[in-house]
Amino acid sequence: MNPAAFALWWRAAARWLLACVLMGAAFIAQAQTIRYDAATRVFRIDTDAVSYAFGVNENDQLQTLYWGARLAAGDALPAAHTNEGNVSFDPPESTSLQEYAGWGGSLYVEPDLKLRYANGNRDLVLRYVSHRIDGNRLDVHLRDIRQPLDVTLHYVVDPATGIIGRSALIENHTKQAVTIDSVAAASWNLPAGEDYSLRYLTGRWAGEWQLQTRAITPGNTVLESRRGSTGHENNPWFAIERGGEWAENHGDVWFGALAWSGSWRITVEQGVLHQVRVTGGFNPFDFAWPLAPGESLSTPVFYAGYTSGGIGEASRLLHRFELTQVLPQQPKPRLRPVLYNSWEATNFAVDQAGQEHLAELAASIGVERFVMDDGWFGARNDDHAGLGDWVVNPKKFPHGLKPLIDKVHALGMDFGLWVEPEMVNPDSDLYRAHPDWVLNFTGRPRSEGRNQLVLNLARQDVRDYVLKVLDDLLSHNDIAFLKWDYNRNWSEPGWPQVAPDQQRKVYVAYVRNLYGILAELRKRHPHVEIESCSGGGGRVDLGILGHTDEVWPSDNTDPFDRLSIQDGFSYAYSPAVMMAWVTDSPNWVNNRRTSLDYRFLSSMQGSLGIGANLLHWTPTDFATAKNYVADYKAIRASVQHGRLYRLLSPRDNSPHAVTESVAQDGAQAVLFAFLQASQMKYPYPRVRLQGLDPDARYRWRSLHGEPVAGTLAEASGAYWMHHGIDLALTGDHQAAAIVFDRVGGGQ
Repeated sequence: MNPAAFALWWRAAARWLLACVLMGAAFIAQAQTIRYDAATRVFRIDTDAVSYAFGVNENDQLQTLYWGARLAAGDALPAAHTNEGNVSFDPPESTSLQEYAGWGGSLYVEPDLKLRYANGNRDLVLRYVSHRIDGNRLDVHLRDIRQPLDVTLHYVVDPATGIIGRSALIENHTKQAVTIDSVAAASWNLPAGEDYSLRYLTGRWAGEWQLQTRAITPGNTVLESRRGSTGHENNPWFAIERGGEWAENHGDVWFGALAWSGSWRITVEQGVLHQVRVTGGFNPFDFAWPLAPGESLSTPVFYAGYTSGGIGEASRLLHRFELTQVLPQQPKPRLRPVLYNSWEATNFAVDQAGQEHLAELAASIGVERFVMDDGWFGARNDDHAGLGDWVVNPKKFPHGLKPLIDKVHALGMDFGLWVEPEMVNPDSDLYRAHPDWVLNFTGRPRSEGRNQLVLNLARQDVRDYVLKVLDDLLSHNDIAFLKWDYNRNWSEPGWPQVAPDQQRKVYVAYVRNLYGILAELRKRHPHVEIESCSGGGGRVDLGILGHTDEVWPSDNTDPFDRLSIQDGFSYAYSPAVMMAWVTDSPNWVNNRRTSLDYRFLSSMQGSLGIGANLLHWTPTDFATAKNYVADYKAIRASVQHGRLYRLLSPRDNSPHAVTESVAQDGAQAVLFAFLQASQMKYPYPRVRLQGLDPDARYRWRSLHGEPVAGTLAEASGAYWMHHGIDLALTGDHQAAAIVFDRVGGGQ
């Protein structure tokens, strides 16, 4: 080879080698979820669809740089720099988007951490010290500028959904006591804008999960519970949209949920430069946590994500995250069995013969789990007595629970039991023996709710008692399921057994011991599943879902009311955890009469349960129910673990409501449609499906109701999504359910 040719060959080879190096570097960068650029001091988190970045600015503060749609691997973010701001009144400490800010210096926005030292100092200014990256986890170490008061920020990333979990660990390495007055898990920052709006969930008993929307304007919007538990009034979930249009299928949406089951607070703040900051954690109301030298406090996890696919995609991402990352059986939780609960049939008047008869009736329609509700223990004949005495009532069950459990098993069902272990009736052996075990202030009244008081689980002896009685119950009986109830909020939240400066720790210590009991029970009895119930939806959050398998969204089982309740629930939580019962008509809530078909189809949008009094059913009712239970078992994987699309909303007194559940593999879609009242002979709106494989062929079949005459028996996914389907629905409180099965084509 002559020199000129060799030179050309060498240059080509060098370009090829350089391209290989660059491609390899790009591949490595793309595969690495969390990266740190030492030159610019920028942290960058990348998933398939989302990028999140923050940096260390010139003052060694952590500053949010970007949170939104995925950036290209080669897009280098500039180093963090504080805003110049209005130095006189709006200094850089307040106008720069800090990741985690201590209350100190010139900070005027909502702080993440506020504390006071024993010597009276209340100033806290946090600076970056170091960090550690371990796969999808990042720890960033901060320290005060003068004292060895340390904060470690934890970031954990779910690459599949782009959802990030953030929490903080506060450590006192000083030589004096420190009292934490308020502490957040995290703050989430959005850039300046005047077109943000907020969605959140409110409610009350029997009226939970009402979706609220408001513009974000300068100032603070505070969402909170001061009740000792999550609460019906607000739920610790938020969504923020930019652009003025809340669309199900498009638009920028930032969303998040706090994993905490005690008193909590989320503050949505728009600052003086129209930047938006969302801060969430323990509720600081009546809260204080002393830290002696060497002690620490960890916060709950505040999860958040982003999508450009609208609020519908935000919900689907959260549902997937809950199933694969949060629930105890993650990443592949078991499908919820069809259950029967005896409460409406018997109330407190349970006995062996009556429960066995109900079990026989439930088994005849295909029920898989039989649950005996309240009244089986102690002197429990109404809600005035017996709560806390977790021993089987010998008059009602002279041979214990075993004969009933054996009967239930012989009928092909597993057995579940109602408990309310965090509460006590004053008229109980437990309270007579330990009146000091309840939350109380010495010498003050003890307010009752539902004739009961709240046991102080923050106490170690109370925690040990509750664990022991439940462990004994599960060890001596073949129980597969506990319906764990919690039927009142706190009052007089005193803890007189500890020093006065320690008493306000009760809000956190209680919940931690609750989680500890649940975790230990699951460890000792791994086959047992648990439902969280609190007068309906009073304790539903990502914290309790880390320890329980399902939740009870509302005591309101009216099938029409449930459409809006379940709609609101679905914004934050998966249908897989949403128990939905078929109960009697007229319903006790509104005295509304509805058909058994309507009641079943309303409940089949979640995890199906039956709570009706089977003793009053006709042979036709049993035949109808048996068919629906069989139909539900054939579609429940799509309903519980599929992708939910809200096609027509029942909100704002809409006469129409439509949901669609698409199996994860796209092989099946289930359409539920409801008509509340026909008017002026208008037809039902055409329904266009979503989420199907456009190239696949789908054939429809009816569970109840029919499309209009002439509807194609089979068509492409594209046809059903673009042309849609017309339903022959007329009348009042009517419903239809159509299943679309893939029969060919597509992937």
